[in-house]
Formats: sequence, C-alpha cells, structure tokens
Amino acid sequence: MQVAQTAACNRLHDVEQRLARWLPMVQDRVDSEALPITHDFLATMLGTDRPSVSVAAGVFTEEKAHRVHPWCSEDRDRKKLEDSACECYEVIRQYDADFALK
Repeated sequence: MQVAQTAACNRLHDVEQRLARWLPMVQDRVDSEALPITHDFLATMLGTDRPSVSVAAGVFTEEKAHRVHPWCSEDRDRKKLEDSACECYEVIRQYDADFALK
C-alpha cells in the first residue's frame, strides 16, 4: 500500500509537498529529528532532481519549519512541516498505525 501511495504521490504532488511528506515519515521510522541525508539522496527518494530539492528545502528553511542542509536535515517545527505535506502523509501514517495494531 505504501509503495502505491508513494508512486501516486510522486506523480500528483509537487516537490515541496512530497518533501514535507517524506521527512516526517522517515523521522517517524528512525525516531530522530535529525537525518544525515543529502539533497542528492532526497532527490532520488522524491523522484526529482537535486535543484528542485534545494528550492523546496529553501522554502521550509524560510518558514522555519525544517532545515535541510546539503548533508543533513533537522526538524524545527513538525506541525508546520506536516501542514505543508499533501494528504499522502496522513494516509500512510494511518496505515502504519492500523498495521501496528494487527
């Protein structure tokens, strides 16, 4: 289900929304606010190019929601980041919660 949701998300939503979905999704799994990842890696995960990731990351930095360095990502305001995400984050989060109960 998560692969299908991610594929649909990559097709339908802009890079900023996908980045806002992907960062908290990974933070939920690794239980850390800081992620040692590069813009190149994010571009691969989001199905886009590095400059697009840099532009989207700049938007979050300006909004003080999240800071994405070229080598690391750190949470500043999780709520703002989640609010910027498309509905796919909530769909995947709910699926994970339902799956954990089984």
